[in-house]
Amino acid sequence: MQFILYTTLGCHLCDQAKAVIAQVLASSSYTIEEIDIAASEQLTEQYGIRIPVVAMAARDRAELGWPFDELQFRQWLDGR
Repeated sequence: MQFILYTTLGCHLCDQAKAVIAQVLASSSYTIEEIDIAASEQLTEQYGIRIPVVAMAARDRAELGWPFDELQFRQWLDGR
């Protein structure tokens, strides 16, 4: 599975989101592409107050914004 994590430098909530993702997917093979929203004015406008936001690369931009816990992440993965 491939994920995109919208983040920025010094984002402690992003570290928490990565920990939730790692816990849920511990027995799976996955990659996370981290995108720093500070590199783009458009991304900063879109995600500035919402980060961390995780997206599944294969799922037409379906996103899950913080806060989320392990159960919510699992439900999002299942498409619920």
